[in-house]
Amino acid sequence: MNPSDPSTPPVQPAAALAPWRRLWQSLLHDYLLWLLVLVLAGLTLAAPDGIATYPSLVDWPTMATLTGLLMLTKGVELSGWLERLAQQLIVRMRSQRRLALFLVTATALLATILTNDVALFVVVPLTLVLRRPAAANKAKGANETSEAAGLPVTRLIIFEALAANAGSTLTPIGNPQNLYLWQQSQVSFAGYTLAMLPLALLLLGALWLLTACSFTGAPNAAPQPADAAADKPVERRMLLTCLALYLPFLILTDLHRAPLALAWVTGIFLVAYRQVLARVDWALLLVFMLMFIDLRLIAAAEPIRVLLTSADLGNPTHLFLVAIGASQVISNVPAAILLAQYSHDWRVLAYGVNVGGAGLAIGSLANIIALRMAGERRAWLVFHVYSIPFLLVTGGAVLAWLAWR
Repeated sequence: MNPSDPSTPPVQPAAALAPWRRLWQSLLHDYLLWLLVLVLAGLTLAAPDGIATYPSLVDWPTMATLTGLLMLTKGVELSGWLERLAQQLIVRMRSQRRLALFLVTATALLATILTNDVALFVVVPLTLVLRRPAAANKAKGANETSEAAGLPVTRLIIFEALAANAGSTLTPIGNPQNLYLWQQSQVSFAGYTLAMLPLALLLLGALWLLTACSFTGAPNAAPQPADAAADKPVERRMLLTCLALYLPFLILTDLHRAPLALAWVTGIFLVAYRQVLARVDWALLLVFMLMFIDLRLIAAAEPIRVLLTSADLGNPTHLFLVAIGASQVISNVPAAILLAQYSHDWRVLAYGVNVGGAGLAIGSLANIIALRMAGERRAWLVFHVYSIPFLLVTGGAVLAWLAWR
């Protein structure tokens, strides 16, 4: 091949192909995505006339919000600021237990005011950066079996997912199911918060205890001079742009202008930071679209409705248990929307769907976000090792309270 020959097609740089190759590889190995595709295919074969309704089943404002948050958090991550912050955390909190308790608490507090999903978009990228000092420490010859060789980051992300769900329980704006039930209940913001306070304290207390028992007092891997994030300059312009866009984006979405907010953010990134768009987890967005369609089709199935009609949901104990069970099958947001049609006891229903965010990963979409961001297949298994006992303990405590009152 003669490079000077004008008939010879130009060689496309490997760097230009890398983002799309990465996306294609992620799609091929995304088993959750293909599982959802198979479920949708089965539902379509059972009722082919409903295909035209599929676009209406997707919550497009939620998708717009999620897309914008993915862009902004990816920009913050690529700016390099999280690496420097991670180094500072390791230096200041040398104990794994102290660091875990700090990040779990920070996630829970952020979730009360920024929603559980946004809290994870802030904290999980920071946590992922903590892997790098551990990896560097092992590369320098540290014993891989030693806890000092690195923080168990995957386990920490799992606890952050539990913290996001627990913290978001407190306020009407903490998560989508609370927002929906708050509107249905017609109570004040303060009234709803006070009603949810006992459950939030129970969940957070149990989580803090579990965190203290699951992380040791062993020291974290100290950053080595050659690995210090300070040696890598922070792209301040990118960082400041993302931070400046964050609050207006959230305000616009809160004003039900999520598509406008997304268009605004996308336009800025297209002009200034196209590399950020190439690194966004587009596969995650496909997963969410399929989940909306699949779960809403399942929730609307006639056998499900017949089953709920016969479940005696006027009994608080029954309602609580059904809310937890439904959350394990169709996630807690669709469960709240579905069960609100059969019961006006919004408080017990809110308790059930919020507790039901633990257990199986599908119990809360926040779990899916955290586990996908973790980027490890084993995270899905390890999540259930902690979340199912957490559900059994907290659910049992609420059941005891329902029986006592």
